[in-house]
Amino acid sequence: MSDPMAYGGLFMLALVAATLLPAQSEAALVGMLLSGAYSTDGLVLAATLGNTLGSLVNWLLGRSIERYRERRWFPASAKQLERAQSWYHRYGRWSLLLSWLPLVGDPLTLIAGVMREPLPSFLLIVTLAKAGRYLVLTALTLGWN
Repeated sequence: MSDPMAYGGLFMLALVAATLLPAQSEAALVGMLLSGAYSTDGLVLAATLGNTLGSLVNWLLGRSIERYRERRWFPASAKQLERAQSWYHRYGRWSLLLSWLPLVGDPLTLIAGVMREPLPSFLLIVTLAKAGRYLVLTALTLGWN
């Protein structure tokens, strides 16, 4: 079936879920898959695009946030930021394959921006990670072998 509002809602939820704001797109995807009322491909595509765009928001924030590191409201201490940068420097861009993980993935995409990860490699790796997560979740939900 084709309900643009439903796909748009999943897209927006997945986008918010990929930012540093609390949200969960997986439960919505599973519910929509189980309803049988929507195209599986459309749902996976909407969730993947939204989640990747949300990670891009984090990357863009990371590109500009360091200039505020001395401000009192800055969300990380100098030591925390240095530790995150060191970790990213050690493991490099391939650590972005973990961008789908809860708690770790969103800050990782922010640090990728701080570390000036080039946009093409960022988008490629993050899209693969996000799509992989949604495809596995879809396979488990629908009982694919």
